[in-house]
Amino acid sequence: MKLAKRLDRLPPYLYVDINRRIAEMRSEGIDIVTFAIGDPDMPTPPHIIERLCREAHVPANHRYPETDSLPELRAAVAYWYRERFDVRLDPDTEVLPLIGSKEGIGHIALCFVESDTVVLVPDPGYPGYSMGTMIAGGEPHYMPLKEDRDFLPDLQAIPGSVASRASLMWLNYPGNPTGAVAPLEFFEQAVEFARAHDIAICHDAAYTEVYFDGKKPPSFLQAAGAKEVGIEFHSLSKTYRMAGWRIGMVVGNKEMLRALFTVKSNLDTGIPQAIQLMAVEALRGSQSVVEEHNEVLQRRRDRLVKVLDEVGLHARMPDGAFYVWARVPEGYSCVDLARELLEQVHIAVVPGVFYGAGGEDYIRFSITLPDERLEEGVRRLSGWRGGAR
Repeated sequence: MKLAKRLDRLPPYLYVDINRRIAEMRSEGIDIVTFAIGDPDMPTPPHIIERLCREAHVPANHRYPETDSLPELRAAVAYWYRERFDVRLDPDTEVLPLIGSKEGIGHIALCFVESDTVVLVPDPGYPGYSMGTMIAGGEPHYMPLKEDRDFLPDLQAIPGSVASRASLMWLNYPGNPTGAVAPLEFFEQAVEFARAHDIAICHDAAYTEVYFDGKKPPSFLQAAGAKEVGIEFHSLSKTYRMAGWRIGMVVGNKEMLRALFTVKSNLDTGIPQAIQLMAVEALRGSQSVVEEHNEVLQRRRDRLVKVLDEVGLHARMPDGAFYVWARVPEGYSCVDLARELLEQVHIAVVPGVFYGAGGEDYIRFSITLPDERLEEGVRRLSGWRGGAR
């Protein structure tokens, strides 16, 4: 058989060796505390599940859904954006629901990327941005995210020769893996850069509702002119703990959404209607579940960061998302450190290089594990002394 050559461009999964070792250790009966997976551990709120159960019995919801979704869902997304960000959206032209935001993030490259196209990608950043670019035949140009710049890219450092070939720029705040939050002023600068170079912006805003100390992150669409140059992806997975139901949305520029709809309508058949209606319940219902979730996550964040500092894995306190981005001590690579933590104290973390070359000096901890498991993990960390060597 002849496989497509585009697969040759995709790098190997860097975590595969560690995953294999985790499986071996578990088969030997060794208990592994995993801080590796960013998957909300708390269940979907009951009122949202109850709506799903009711809608599952409605025969109309047993049929194929439309790609552009139910009008009720698009209206609920527009309502939520107005209530949360004071951003006005036309439900019919500026809202497109997705089968999880990852689906839309992967498909948007097919709308903008040709074989000679450059896409501006944050480094470190979510691998889906560069993978989608390469699958579509484009070339990622990595924008370094440095701690001394609050993990914001230096747009003025992007060479003119690169900017002139770029069709897309990816942004992600609050960021995975850094936990950084971008101020509205940065989004305004990004809009001006996009206008100057005729670049479309895709902002991955999946974590805007995971924030700490009461500081709500802004939406990219709050920046003046944002809808003229870009779109924003969002997810119900993090906000309402609905990761297993696979539903999200993208909003903003009409032309970009129309292009994405064209791709989707030829490749998928939409979101099951019962799940769409549970999303309506989430978006229009009580938002107290967001604050309750964040209170738990903030307690976990504070507990983990304190212990990390004590053992020499210094981490900047994240402002959003549910990750702690910890600096690797001198004398280690991120992969070596991840292996040592696994072998010595039976803790699984993600090496920072998984998120790009800019992550080499870091490892990522997720705080989406039950409190009792987190406590067991920090107890084990407290007994590790490698960072002091």
